[in-house]
Amino acid sequence: MNLFENESRSKLSELAPLSTRMRPNTIEEFVGQGEIVGEGKALRRAIVEDKLRSLIFWGPPGSGKTTLARIISSATKFYFVQISAVTSNIAEIRKVLAQAKERFEIENKKTILFIDEIHRFNKSQQDALLHAVEDGLVILIGATTENPYFEVNPPLVSRSWLFEFKPLLEEDLFKILIRALKAEKGLGNEKVEISDEGLKQIANVANGDARSALNILEAAVMTTLPDETGARKITKVIVEDVSQKRKVVYGKGGDAHYDTISAFIKSIRGSDPDAAIYWLARMLYAGEDPKFIARRMIIVASEDIGLANSRALEVAIAASRAVEFVGLPEARLNLAHAAIYLSLSPKSNSVITAINNAQKDVENEMNYLVPKHLRSSHYFGAKKLGHGQDYKYPHNFPGHYVKQDYLPEEIRGRKYYRPANSGQEKKILEGWEKGKKG
Repeated sequence: MNLFENESRSKLSELAPLSTRMRPNTIEEFVGQGEIVGEGKALRRAIVEDKLRSLIFWGPPGSGKTTLARIISSATKFYFVQISAVTSNIAEIRKVLAQAKERFEIENKKTILFIDEIHRFNKSQQDALLHAVEDGLVILIGATTENPYFEVNPPLVSRSWLFEFKPLLEEDLFKILIRALKAEKGLGNEKVEISDEGLKQIANVANGDARSALNILEAAVMTTLPDETGARKITKVIVEDVSQKRKVVYGKGGDAHYDTISAFIKSIRGSDPDAAIYWLARMLYAGEDPKFIARRMIIVASEDIGLANSRALEVAIAASRAVEFVGLPEARLNLAHAAIYLSLSPKSNSVITAINNAQKDVENEMNYLVPKHLRSSHYFGAKKLGHGQDYKYPHNFPGHYVKQDYLPEEIRGRKYYRPANSGQEKKILEGWEKGKKG
């Protein structure tokens, strides 16, 4: 690197965002994720002792995945190569692996290959890595915001050490912000006045994302003019202005999407209207499709409430139609109306249990013949075959009921519907038993 390149790189470093300038360089400087790299933890020992195996870091943005990979790159004796799955292709992967092989043969030195956003590689691109990982030619470090069990090929997952990164705690973000204010490479050369409450406000808005917290702090400082003493005084109003909206970790195709709708459904099933409304609010705030939420409530109305309150299905369908007719933001009222109603309704899972058990038997047992008395007799020649013979028409009997067999002979007497003793289903059952007695 010549003098001009050195100077150019130095200037770029100075102009880099605060979040880039403040990346820690050692494991001792790393903040958060104590369950992964705390004192005595296996990964920390592996980094310190330079005894690594392939790793997959999985977690939300700004939780330290790339930072830890960079720390590993500076701590290890292995050769370190970083690529991004967003911009790389299979040709580049093969080139990197070929260079790693040549390096090992000539220098007897292994390569650590860090792939950011590895979930963006397709199956064939991920498969191209498999043999090199399996043979130990490269140590893979993959970073992803998506669940690797869904987005990374199983053979790669099975050969890697998985670590789930959690959103950083507010106290972790507070520590990072304090460090940025004091560090020379951060804002140490600026005269910034901000209270602990202001820093906690930033930490709260950032919602576990260190990059977001540092970006908010930098924006607040850069957009605040110095006063007569040269100090930039950061107020609550300024923080609110530059942060705009609280960051929510929520990808419509990722874990947060599925986990949040799961929490919403389980809250309704558990008859907790407060929790159901909270998860509904979170989904709406994050921009979830209201039609998706409405569809899930229609399913819940039959799966978890069913005959205990058949009106729940009507309410859920009405909410779905209201979403299409009214649209957001007003349709949030219709969704909340339905969510509360479903939460407060008596519960029964007899509908889903009945259909699941019946489908299981249909899938695993023979295709039994329809009993002759139940077969259609409305076509020429059917009666000669005995179809419909001895069928008893229930409306010709008292109470519109007559005892006869409706299942195939091989499974006669089998029970699929097992009524719950709750809500309207209890009354329906009582009426049914009374009708059978005439």
